[in-house]
This record gives sequence, structure tokens and C-alpha cells, in this order.
Amino acid sequence: MQIRLERGDATGWVPASQGQTDSDGRLRLAGDEGSPDFEPGVYRITFATGAYFGALGVASFYPEVTITFEITGRDEHYHVPLLLSPYAYSTYRGS
Repeated sequence: MQIRLERGDATGWVPASQGQTDSDGRLRLAGDEGSPDFEPGVYRITFATGAYFGALGVASFYPEVTITFEITGRDEHYHVPLLLSPYAYSTYRGS
């Protein structure tokens, strides 16, 4: 699944990172210049769920799922799982 991460600033949303999930459905996004850390701030992550289900030949309700969250510390781990079906989703801050 294609994933896009954006960071909020005074002018709106700016690209922060992007990528494709692996065969386990995971993606490790990198911060500025490939750093594993991101600056504190408000971010949003968008999952291309419609394209994912379309490639599987499955009808779905949500063309994309966007989750807005806040990073409060550079040295903290942020895991944002998306539990997904064609007509529902759930998310939480993982460990």
C-alpha cells in the first residue's frame, strides 16, 4: 500500500516522507536526510486504501485513510498501525 506522510506548518501541509509497505504490511519512514527521527510537530499520514483494494479486485468504501497525529519528542518511537477492511478501519498508537 502506498503511504504519504506530511508535516503541518504555518502554510499548510508539506511532504515529509512516502513509501510502499512491504509484504508484512509495514513501512519504516525516514525523517529529514534519511534520519530515523522526525522533528516534533503535527503530522498526517495518508494510506492509499482505494488503490490497494482496487489492485486486489475488491470494492471498498474509503479511497484513502488519513490519520493526523502529533510527535512530541525526537527520541520516541511512533508506530501508527491501520487495521483495515474494505468497509471499516481502526487505528491506535502502537508500541
